[in-house]
Parts: sequence; C-alpha cells; structure tokens
Amino acid sequence: MNTYAEMSDSVIRREGLLALQDKLGYVGAERFISLIIREPFDYTKWQRNLFNDVSLEELAENADAYSETLINK
Repeated sequence: MNTYAEMSDSVIRREGLLALQDKLGYVGAERFISLIIREPFDYTKWQRNLFNDVSLEELAENADAYSETLINK
C-alpha cells in the first residue's frame, strides 16, 4: 500500500473526505470543511496544542485501544 506521501492530491482529498464522512457523517463533514475554509486556521499550531490536556498515560491507553480496533477488523 502507498504511503500518504506517495499519493496524489486527489487521492488524499478523497481519502480525507471519506474519513471525515465516516467520523462525522455527511452533514458534519460539510460543516467541518466550511469552518476550515471560513476561518484562518494554522494546522501546525493547532496540532501542537491538541493533546495538552491529556496525560501521556491516557494518550498511550487511547492509542492502544485504537490499535486493538484495527487488529480486530
């Protein structure tokens, strides 16, 4: 399987939209895109602070739990 770095922009857009729709539903995905387009958004700054309120232990537990869902698919 190709890594995301090797995929074309159109494939990344399609996969991203499918991921948003899967997680948020069609309406939620559209709202998310509207919010991103409407407001100035610096992803790099945002992701740096994304887990500030989460302990390393909790983050590791969440990662392990998510990993288990992938293994069980």
